[in-house]
Amino acid sequence: MASPKLRAFRGRVIYGTLLLIGAVVRLLPLGAARLLGRALGHAAWHLVRGERRKALRNIAMAFPSWSAAQCRKTIHAMFQHHGASLAEILWMPKLDLAKRDAINVVTGMDAVLKVIDNGDGVICFTAHCGNWEWLCYSMGMYGRPVSVLQRERDEQQMNQFITELRAKAGVRTIDRGSPASAREMITVIRKGGMLAFVMDQNIRTESVKIPFFGIPAPTPIGPTRFAIRSEAWVTIALAERRAGKQILTFTEPFRCTRDDDPVALTANITGAIEEHIRRVPEQWVWFHDRWRERPKWDVTPQ
Repeated sequence: MASPKLRAFRGRVIYGTLLLIGAVVRLLPLGAARLLGRALGHAAWHLVRGERRKALRNIAMAFPSWSAAQCRKTIHAMFQHHGASLAEILWMPKLDLAKRDAINVVTGMDAVLKVIDNGDGVICFTAHCGNWEWLCYSMGMYGRPVSVLQRERDEQQMNQFITELRAKAGVRTIDRGSPASAREMITVIRKGGMLAFVMDQNIRTESVKIPFFGIPAPTPIGPTRFAIRSEAWVTIALAERRAGKQILTFTEPFRCTRDDDPVALTANITGAIEEHIRRVPEQWVWFHDRWRERPKWDVTPQ
């Protein structure tokens, strides 16, 4: 594990690099910025060998019938996709309403906005599919309160970078585990706004084993418990890049009740995420250790 000083130095280097690349990217049209990002992703495929090996191992677990060549082709495309996503994220401060509506193809958002406009809160469950930060930024531009719960990174400058970027679209970032996080989440729901949780990662929090590509994976249970306790409306939102467009899809919102089962709700959300990834596997984060055991934090379904 890297020392705090090394993490801080690494964070400063990454932060400075992002500022430099961002300054270049925002001089370009979005299409050209994406091409630059894909080129960076292609270079990363060759240079970041540890992450490449991890991604190849994970996708082979999820798709055991795939050949090695198909796995390599998909992971290479994943690196290029994430390079393009990085370029889009750095370009996003140029996004205005006209560009948003020209680039985005949105399904289901009107029903979500109706719930919020009626004074109720909506919990949005999403995943690291497509460009999730573009999805977040676009949601903020609808003029309703939007907050995102995030795991605070070790590199403070990276936290600041993401927080300030989201804030340009009016999105508030809540750090998971901060003393005020629970109160802030409750306020969002009570006052009528959108609260987003990313639900496809294995993190150090209370979790339940949910099948993901047929393999039990530790999955956070806190967000669904919060949705049920607060009797919030719930939607699942996922993003996909297709032919230069951002396809943003929201499921029909439904209201939780205190009788709902958080494990069943978590399984339904995970199933929807898996279905989406199967359709565009190159647009997910295969270098994430989704199935890594964290026995200290797991809970058993009742």
